[in-house]
Amino acid sequence: MKKFFYSLCLFPMLWSCSGDDEIRNNPYLPDLNFSVRLDLSLPEYNNLNFPGNKYTTYNYGINGIVIYNLNNDQYMAFELTDPNHVIQDCSVLTVEGTEATCSCDDGNQYTIITGQQTSGEGQYFLKPYRVVRRGDVLEVSN
Repeated sequence: MKKFFYSLCLFPMLWSCSGDDEIRNNPYLPDLNFSVRLDLSLPEYNNLNFPGNKYTTYNYGINGIVIYNLNNDQYMAFELTDPNHVIQDCSVLTVEGTEATCSCDDGNQYTIITGQQTSGEGQYFLKPYRVVRRGDVLEVSN
């Protein structure tokens, strides 16, 4: 009898939970599987050895990725495609300083530190990628 009572109490709680999949699953950006290793001892990636610096590449992700060194322990990596409209030629983001800007006529800008939108319209943040540092190697993956 107790099991039945607990089941009845648990059922409404499970039913009332709603996921935030609509917010997390961006309908405009597909999920790609990739992994790239950046050896920080190489001159090309030297800037990533210092907090406040970034590295941008258009060879990975959908339209490229940007990696930002927050404090030598934390690195942020984001997709360089505007997350708030369908993929098109103008949705590739360009990075200046810590701002990523879309060249479409929507005025969308994002910070590469948190991925939040700083101007324009939309409900999605920049698509984040996982970054792990092991010694002198950064591994960025989805």
